[in-house]
Amino acid sequence: MRSQFPSDLLRALNDSKMIRVCAGTGAHRFIGIWFVMVANRLISRSWRIKPDGWYRTFLKQPRGAIQVGKVRIAVRAVHIRSKSLKDAVDRAYLEKYNSGGEVKYTKDLVTEKSRAKTLQFVPYRK
Repeated sequence: MRSQFPSDLLRALNDSKMIRVCAGTGAHRFIGIWFVMVANRLISRSWRIKPDGWYRTFLKQPRGAIQVGKVRIAVRAVHIRSKSLKDAVDRAYLEKYNSGGEVKYTKDLVTEKSRAKTLQFVPYRK
């Protein structure tokens, strides 16, 4: 499943360390999360699982939105099962978040537990 994000948004994503997500269609707020780009795919993993957090909400209601800078776009979350894609995501996290206090969390994001929580965000057209 390939991203169809506009090229200007892809450039902004490639220059960012964090996006803001609003999960589901309910009253959730935008929160900042780490993400990686792999072959122009916008992918994230949840570091901490809360019953009402963004990851579980996207599992129940796959639609939501992302925000990069001032740009907001509707998205659909897709659970990733491909081992080779998850391997590429591991490498991308280790490369992108590799300084200071990031390392502790990055090491957790490449464990089997976190790999199982890999989501891709794709544009959603209403």
